[in-house]
Amino acid sequence: MVKMKTYTLDELTDKYIGKRGTPKREEFEFELQLHLLGDMIKKTRKEQNLTQEQLGKLLGVQKAQISKIENNVKDVRISTILRVFKALKAKVTMRVEFDKGNVIEREC
Repeated sequence: MVKMKTYTLDELTDKYIGKRGTPKREEFEFELQLHLLGDMIKKTRKEQNLTQEQLGKLLGVQKAQISKIENNVKDVRISTILRVFKALKAKVTMRVEFDKGNVIEREC
């Protein structure tokens, strides 16, 4: 019987996307986080029995804008995303780290 080598997700990501800290890996991680964020918004909206149109009306935006947020379109304003969280009654904590070690953390 032939024993197959197994790889971790991190090993495969390092090999095919790039090591942590490389520009390609950073872009990949960022896009993945945006995708997960959109999925969380969609899941929460559905748990609260809201349609995209209803959530849009709460925010004063079109249904298409909610669809863009849920489907990971990159040109969505952070202010709109924060308004979505507020409408969904979500607690948001933002943390920004700068190269020189400065950190900004804020609860929204």
